[in-house]
Amino acid sequence: MADQRNANGQPPNGTSTGAVNAYSINLEYFSKRLRALYTHWNHHKSDLWSSSDVLAIATPPASEDLRYLKSSALNIWLLGYEFPETIMVFTRKQIHFLCSQKKASLLEVVKKSAKEAVGVDVVMYVKAKNDDGTSQMDAIFRAIHSQSKGDGNDAPVVGYIAREEPEGKLLETWSGKLKSASIHLTDVSNGLSDLFAVKDQHELLNVKKAAYLAYSVMKNVVVPKLENVIDEEKKVTHAALMDETEKAILEPSKAKVKLKAENVDICYPPIFQSGGQFDLKPSAQSNDDFLYYDSASVIICAVGARYNSYCSNIARTLMIDANSLQTKAYEVLLKAHEAAIDALKPGNKVSAVYQAALSVVEKDAPELVPNLTKSAGTGMGLEFRESGLNLNAKNDRVVKAGMVFNVSLGFQNLKCETENPKNQNFSLLIADTVIIEEQNVDVVTGKSSKAVKDVAYSFNEDEEEVERPKVRAEANGTDPFMSKTTLRSDNHEVSKEELRRQHQAELARQKNEETARRLAGGGTGTGDNRAAAKASTDLIAYKNVNDLPPPKDLMIQIDQKNEAVILPIYGSMVPFHVATIRTVSSQQDTNRNCFIRIIFNVPGTPFNPHDANSLKNQGAIYLKEVSFRSKDPRHISEVVQLIKTLRRQVMARESERAERATLVTQEKLQLAGNRFKPIRLPELWIRPVFGGRGRKIPGALEAHVNGFRYSTTRADERVDIMYGNIKHAFFQPAEKEMITLLHFHLHNHIMVGNKKTKDVQFYIEVMDVVQTLGGGKRSAYDPDEIEEEQRERDRKNKINMDFQSFVNRVNDLWGQPQFNGLDLEFDQPLRELGFHGVPHKASAFIVPTSSCLVELIETPFLVVTLSEIEIVNLERVGLGQKNFDMTIVFKDFKRDVLRIDSIPSTSLDGIKEWLDTTDIKYYESRLNLNWRQILKTITDDPQSFIENGGWEFLNLEASDSDSENSEESDQGYEPSDVEPESESEDDASDSESLVESEDEGEEDSEEDSEEEKGKTWEELEREASNADREKGDESDSEEERKRRKMKAFGKSRAAPSSSIRKRAKLR
Repeated sequence: MADQRNANGQPPNGTSTGAVNAYSINLEYFSKRLRALYTHWNHHKSDLWSSSDVLAIATPPASEDLRYLKSSALNIWLLGYEFPETIMVFTRKQIHFLCSQKKASLLEVVKKSAKEAVGVDVVMYVKAKNDDGTSQMDAIFRAIHSQSKGDGNDAPVVGYIAREEPEGKLLETWSGKLKSASIHLTDVSNGLSDLFAVKDQHELLNVKKAAYLAYSVMKNVVVPKLENVIDEEKKVTHAALMDETEKAILEPSKAKVKLKAENVDICYPPIFQSGGQFDLKPSAQSNDDFLYYDSASVIICAVGARYNSYCSNIARTLMIDANSLQTKAYEVLLKAHEAAIDALKPGNKVSAVYQAALSVVEKDAPELVPNLTKSAGTGMGLEFRESGLNLNAKNDRVVKAGMVFNVSLGFQNLKCETENPKNQNFSLLIADTVIIEEQNVDVVTGKSSKAVKDVAYSFNEDEEEVERPKVRAEANGTDPFMSKTTLRSDNHEVSKEELRRQHQAELARQKNEETARRLAGGGTGTGDNRAAAKASTDLIAYKNVNDLPPPKDLMIQIDQKNEAVILPIYGSMVPFHVATIRTVSSQQDTNRNCFIRIIFNVPGTPFNPHDANSLKNQGAIYLKEVSFRSKDPRHISEVVQLIKTLRRQVMARESERAERATLVTQEKLQLAGNRFKPIRLPELWIRPVFGGRGRKIPGALEAHVNGFRYSTTRADERVDIMYGNIKHAFFQPAEKEMITLLHFHLHNHIMVGNKKTKDVQFYIEVMDVVQTLGGGKRSAYDPDEIEEEQRERDRKNKINMDFQSFVNRVNDLWGQPQFNGLDLEFDQPLRELGFHGVPHKASAFIVPTSSCLVELIETPFLVVTLSEIEIVNLERVGLGQKNFDMTIVFKDFKRDVLRIDSIPSTSLDGIKEWLDTTDIKYYESRLNLNWRQILKTITDDPQSFIENGGWEFLNLEASDSDSENSEESDQGYEPSDVEPESESEDDASDSESLVESEDEGEEDSEEDSEEEKGKTWEELEREASNADREKGDESDSEEERKRRKMKAFGKSRAAPSSSIRKRAKLR
């Protein structure tokens, strides 16, 4: 049979019938597809099959070359695998096979099925080994002419594949016979292409498996390999990367894929390109140049995999320290690529796909239009490029459900202004495998992210944030302060510390505005009550009509700042708060008219969050839904996305108003039963542990329809965790710890045994925590010890892999449409950002994740949701201090602050950088503050808090600049036992400011408008020092003065010292 690389034709059922006949034909598929062939031939004889009366398909000999032939595709599609050196002739009443004896014996089984399916007889012509088959060919032509004369046609029309040149003695003889016979020849390639274009479910399953393999190779092999090469600055050639990737495709286990190696193959040799030499064609080659990954470099990698001969493709572009041109071009390309996929809907013309992509480029970056590829991809299946389904601007074919496309879009030969020849030219490419379904499209390689944040790598730490707004301080009308260490001498780039300071100034402004809005609305924070929402009467987008933004040609507008959607209704722009919207959707009809439908929350309807408040406005008239029509599908898609994003943000914020303190009735767990086999992870321990005196035993965790169930062999030891009650899910593999764990942080408390908890953890110990201390020191070369260490490593790796497999399968389950509203996915802690601290009573290693700050090893656990944080105050920060503290203030001011004590000062810069990149405003202070009193003052008089600058009383720099002029006391923050003293010019106190204020002039100029602003800690310190002098205590030590000052302020803690103090977590 054919070599796998040539056709990759695998037996459909893989059964072996003996040593002579190693394959068997799936007669069910044969009958179904033979019927489809004859039906298609009859219906489209004149337009696609060139009026042919006979189809003559000749398959060439097997080859080592990687090629795609329609004759081979027909063999595999109809019979399950390729028959090299075989001639098939289809007539209305007969099917003729000319082949060797071995192939003929295998084909004998189709005779009965062919007769039953379409009523034709199968005639076998066996060719001897050294025979050219002339006599058998003459017999076939006699049968063709005989049938033709019976139909009243002396010159039959014979269809063949014109582009396939004859190879081998048999096909050359056949080609000569065809041209010399008294028949008309015509090309039937279009008919075969259209026949193969729409796939059945079995074919689509093969495509999905091929796509999963391609995606897994990209995720588990290509990207980690490239990251390792770049991170360790290795020298690797493109060809070496190609070879390693090809091996991973041919051995799926290397990519962590459970597919049989004999069923898979490559579509083309994997492509790796960098260093200014790019070719976006699938025929491109990976050269022997080294991978180039210096700053502003681009790496293109493309992987094509086949499963049972069905193709898939994925291509990604990685950018290293991308410049502005590269970033913009990639963002435009990504948007165009998504527009092309959105246009692939049943009923649309193929040309509309490329036009959708072109429209995005023409609008967002018209200068890049000449560099856009002339096609957005091709149809794909048994052939990598199906003729007739090229996604270009001229193709008028109609997209149908069941088609498969390789949507490939790129920019070729873009120019950078640089002297480095390897960076002067660059190209970008994105490709995905897309299956057309009845209602939508399935991007089967879409799990491989192509977002800018996931493909843009930044290794130049000094420059990675230069693109941030450079002069954020100018928002207040002042020039940014630049110290002599802030500017570089060569190119005057702003330093990283200055950029962070400017970003924090902008965050302070935004945070004060947000806090002011929240306090003005009468609330002090948020909670976990996801069912709760603002009453409709409380949702005010604009206080008066003058606040409305100017209309734009009666188009739908989204006001992000005021959280409003402005709709044109009867010629007027009418605003609606986004929280009043229940759903928004769009669709497109056959006339290319797009419709957007917005449904509002209306009292009295099921599951309406505002129904309880409808009694307040019993006479009000509510708008239930509105629909708009547009000719611009891109605008409609953008509007829908903006509304959904804004609504999700608002609802997430509003759903967290009140923390649930009591148990909430949970839904009942629906067991998997016969629907699917539950995803299971055995031999797990649970924390908190079950009560009772019996010996603790491990249990198993199972994922069912709507939740998890953990159970042991004891009937009373069972815990159900509903998916809807999971707020955060974490997976932490064992690296430097002794356990691998899954952790669930819940919205509402549940009972584990007799314990009420919001945190449930399942774990396995990867090695023995207790080590036996033997008698004498063992040798480092002791074979028993080496073997034991190897066993421990193997056990840890196996446990981590088992957990990873469970997590991946659950993530796939959560990716189903019914769980979209839960926004669930396992998060993994980022160890490289971790730091040591004391969140409770013992020191622990605290690690950020993408959405939380967690400590999951020591109990009690620490899980802090970043979106619930108002500000962070770094306390006891100063020169000479070995440790500092972190205070987290939550948006809910009724909630106690969280204190993490005794963090090493070496972690300060890393924590600042992490807080800044996650857009969390932080402040620094030299003392620990009495947060209970501060929060009480804010909640008692929020108006004064807002008028006095909000959180800016914590700004160390601003307080330093104010300390020279401010004389008024702060009624909201002045401790009751401190008597105001006259201002003293104490220069020594000025030197205590660690950072000079860059807004000193501004603060002085605004002093008159801030008469009510309170005294800073530095001012109060000077007053205390002044009082000491009047009493003749100038000779007191600094430590004694600090002790008295702390006592005067009512603090319970002494001045900062280098020793670690263990204190209560919450204040």
